Amino acid sequence: MRILYSAIDQAVPGTKGGSVHVQAVAEGLAALGHDVHALVSPGSGPFPPGRVKWRALLPPFGMNQLRWLRSSAVGRIVDDLRPDVIMERYYNFGGEAIPHAPRAGALAVLEVNAPVIDYPGSRKALVDRLLIVQPMRTWRERLCAASDVIVTPSAAILPPGTPAAKILEVEWGADTERFNPQRPGSMPGLSGTIAVFAGAFRNWHGAIHFARALKALRARGRQDIGGLFVGDGPELAAVRAELDGQPNVLVTGAVAHESMPNVLAAAHIGVAPFDLQQHKPLALGFYWSPLKIFEYMASGLPVVAPRVARIPQLVEHGREGWLYDPADPDGLADALARLTDETLRTTLGTNARARALREYSWRAHCEALDRRFTSARAAR
Repeated sequence: MRILYSAIDQAVPGTKGGSVHVQAVAEGLAALGHDVHALVSPGSGPFPPGRVKWRALLPPFGMNQLRWLRSSAVGRIVDDLRPDVIMERYYNFGGEAIPHAPRAGALAVLEVNAPVIDYPGSRKALVDRLLIVQPMRTWRERLCAASDVIVTPSAAILPPGTPAAKILEVEWGADTERFNPQRPGSMPGLSGTIAVFAGAFRNWHGAIHFARALKALRARGRQDIGGLFVGDGPELAAVRAELDGQPNVLVTGAVAHESMPNVLAAAHIGVAPFDLQQHKPLALGFYWSPLKIFEYMASGLPVVAPRVARIPQLVEHGREGWLYDPADPDGLADALARLTDETLRTTLGTNARARALREYSWRAHCEALDRRFTSARAAR
């Protein structure tokens, strides 16, 4: 199939989760034999080599809120390309690609990993209501209605009444070939059992809870657990302040995604201390499909995470990781201490890797897309 994948608010190559996702899906579909043309913002270097035909298409003035204004440009590409499938990565102010699908006779696929519906107390919803006709809600619901297939980790973030037959609930994934336990990895300056947090330093990702747990462990005399912090974001300064004076910790800042497999190979535990109370949209439920968890598991790391929402469905406590009660002030520190047991850690890591291969690889994700594209086109 010829597939046009529109994700023009995402930079490729890039280090953020959205960029990693878009590149992995485009390359995964191409690896299955599809002719993939991807519309993205140009990233920090040249487009990745390989089978995907990358096309640079920035939102006007670099403003994602104006992404929908690229509809005419995308329409010209559709007329020239005549794709069998048009897949658009959902964004509140998107809709530049899906409306062209009927004219091209293409399957319309909406990829949704952020809420289409408004969460309680949303200021955007308030503005929409003040405009009387609620144009933003109307436009989002129209996009969903116009889609033949909606791909999402959670149907709870879709408009009520969305037909179940058009929804494909599937997790995002990890590159299980690049992220694997056999990779070499070392982290000079750290010793003992190394626990890693990798990702965005935003308050709902909870890196500061990891820093405070390490501080609590030091107060118990536990210097044998090293803390590795990888990434960047607005909470980084607060995390650094919390770590000030602590031994056996390292903050790397942002790291190119192609280097992450070696970074994780240097660690023994993957930490994902999400704080759902810090992000209002999560009142709708834990709709994320967290790349960090899947990359930890693919790397053979047991996962330490809070026992909330659907995280226990992603990581089984005592089998692939160790889940803690976020209401317990010692929960995260105790979980880290528990996984200094090498035998337990190895067993959990082996199980985590096996589940990642079965369920959380980008290949598995793209094979699920391929099956749905084929069946949906046949049904039409």
